[in-house]
Amino acid sequence: MASWNSTGIDEDQQVLVEEKRFARILTLNRPKQLNAISFTMVSRLLELFSSYETDPCVKLVVVKGKGRAFCAGGDVSAVAHAIKESEWRKGAHFFRKQYTLNYLLATSSKPQVSLLNGIVMGGGAGVSIHGRFRVATEKSIFAMPETSLGHFPDVGASYYLPRLRGFFGEYVGLTGARLDAAEMLACGLATHFVPSERLTQLEEALCRADTSQPSIISAIIDKFSQTPILHEQSAYNRLDVIDKCFSRRTVEDILAALEEEALKKKDNWINSTIRDLKKASPTSLKISLRSIRKGRLQDAGQCLIREYRMACHVMRGEVSEDFIEGCRALLLDKDRNPKWEPSKLGLVTDAMVERYFSRIEDEEWEDLKLPARLNLSASATSKL
Repeated sequence: MASWNSTGIDEDQQVLVEEKRFARILTLNRPKQLNAISFTMVSRLLELFSSYETDPCVKLVVVKGKGRAFCAGGDVSAVAHAIKESEWRKGAHFFRKQYTLNYLLATSSKPQVSLLNGIVMGGGAGVSIHGRFRVATEKSIFAMPETSLGHFPDVGASYYLPRLRGFFGEYVGLTGARLDAAEMLACGLATHFVPSERLTQLEEALCRADTSQPSIISAIIDKFSQTPILHEQSAYNRLDVIDKCFSRRTVEDILAALEEEALKKKDNWINSTIRDLKKASPTSLKISLRSIRKGRLQDAGQCLIREYRMACHVMRGEVSEDFIEGCRALLLDKDRNPKWEPSKLGLVTDAMVERYFSRIEDEEWEDLKLPARLNLSASATSKL
């Protein structure tokens, strides 16, 4: 298969580490790839966060990205190539490490401040949203576009999306809608907004702080924070319509409700939302909705264990090969015209959806086993 790390950047340079007294600054360093998470990066971050947990000299971790993105997602092209070469287990190994990292971040006793100065998508959300502090800037763009790739919102998204207000998480997860900084702050994906020109000063202030106390760290960030303007046309200002439509039991019911709203009044947002849903993989939409609904009643660890099962089923392509087709259409050939199979929502049965949540029938496969954690009181529940 293609190398996970064929980027022109030495493996030991893909995550830059700065030691600042009691703080550590980690910089994702694949700017040409918009800092897409490679296997090397996942392994390095896992090693670093594991060591920081028991290091009394580390009281705070700052994570940021080099260039115009924080992190645009995981290295899905490498995963797709592995699948085409009949090596889906290599992709499974990648997801196993990535989801374990997500769990460490969600349960860490050391506060993490993520500086989301640019694009934050997919795997980039996984290495930031589970941390305690998420600082957006005027350059921030957040999205979980997996349904347009034949995948599903993962890296713990089925935990944090349903914990957004109302059914906004279902809307974000199913449509892949892009949110700006004001929307991220309003819905809870971001904890603060700081203008990008003040980030250097913020970093310096954080590095001077000799503390792991969240209240003190929050107060430091507050000194640099502002309140961004939520635009009148923002999707977040349509929570009444979103809750009315995206609370429905099935994807078909959601679409029908949106189409009913479209008949009542002319609204470009409703029409574009309908178009986004109709362009996405029908299989992905159905398993994504089921995943998010299950996540409402599960903790972060349970969500990640379930998502690992789902990811392995996606890679095996037993029910649908939409992930390979989505990667082809959007990332490789870039014709943006995927041929989904099954092609319609009505052809994706409940039995087909249920298979994504079952154990893999393979003697060499096992469920994701997460490490024991002492700091479950600082789980993602208290961070969102």
